[in-house]
Amino acid sequence: MLAIGTSPSLSLVDTTGRTVALDHVVSGAGTFVYFMRATTCPQCNAAVVKIAKNRAAFDAAGVRVLVAVPEGAEVATAWKAKKNVPFDVVVGKSGTAHEEVGLMKKVFGLVQQSGNILLDTNGVVRYAHVSTNPGASYDEAEVLAAIAALPAS
Repeated sequence: MLAIGTSPSLSLVDTTGRTVALDHVVSGAGTFVYFMRATTCPQCNAAVVKIAKNRAAFDAAGVRVLVAVPEGAEVATAWKAKKNVPFDVVVGKSGTAHEEVGLMKKVFGLVQQSGNILLDTNGVVRYAHVSTNPGASYDEAEVLAAIAALPAS
């Protein structure tokens, strides 16, 4: 997983097919990326609901939210529409976004790791969390504290 203090250069594609490079996303705003284990993961879907409930906190801090899914663009597009996800949903441009940040499949290669990163306005990772346990993929209190601790731009 990306280390705190690093500046990643992920190449992502959103559900409209538009390239979303992190260095462009972070210009003028922080970015939070939630990496789901799978669009079919109940715990990951519950985490997206929690993130949406905290949207005001993200917006007030100027933090854009991206939800990265390991499946392809077609699955991501259908899932975003079905779940009415209010955030940009992204996939890896080549391979998965998860692989680009070091989230691998564990437990005999069957369980996709999930996690999240928070980048400041300069694109520097200020918070990172990894979980193989889907129920522990998003810690609401930790993320909100990390947002509150972001340096002023």
